[in-house]
Amino acid sequence: MKTKIFASALLAAGVLAFAPASALAEEAHVAPVKDFISQNVEGWLTDPLVISAIKEQNAKTSGLDQAAIDALDKDWRAQATASDKPFVDEVLSRALSKFLMEKKDGSQGMITEMFVMDAKGLNVGQSDVTSDYWQGDEAKWQKTYSEGPGVVFVDEVEKDESTQALQSQASVTISDPETGEAIGAITIGINLDML
Repeated sequence: MKTKIFASALLAAGVLAFAPASALAEEAHVAPVKDFISQNVEGWLTDPLVISAIKEQNAKTSGLDQAAIDALDKDWRAQATASDKPFVDEVLSRALSKFLMEKKDGSQGMITEMFVMDAKGLNVGQSDVTSDYWQGDEAKWQKTYSEGPGVVFVDEVEKDESTQALQSQASVTISDPETGEAIGAITIGINLDML
């Protein structure tokens, strides 16, 4: 439905006219989002702060089994909307989270949210509270980290219920600049109305 709204707006503007609406909406936003990521995000994904934060967490979480991951995610979900949230607050207070908050603020509204994930799909840092801690069961992690270095995955168009802006999430594999090995991923929410 959200995709059709975006496609309808493009059709009404005379931008698109010869393909199915769902395919048009997909194609219409993917290239501009990838360009934005290439020009405004990829340059700082190799920042030592980003790389060291992911590597440190990978060392801590490498031995976690699925039951332990599920327990962490359950704890996070319970705290995400609670007044007392020590786990969530600890992640938000990390240097990487502060770095992401600064990058988001510097985007002047173009970036709606950002979060970095480790090799298990667990959040390492984030600009805003996410509804869950484990992203490993979602396309944003499965279609980036799991696919290897150099991958950019642009998700569907959605309407943000709070701002009513059209947005899409772009996810990118993060690689160790020294080895070229995939170590994690980042998801960036992009305000398509501003793009």
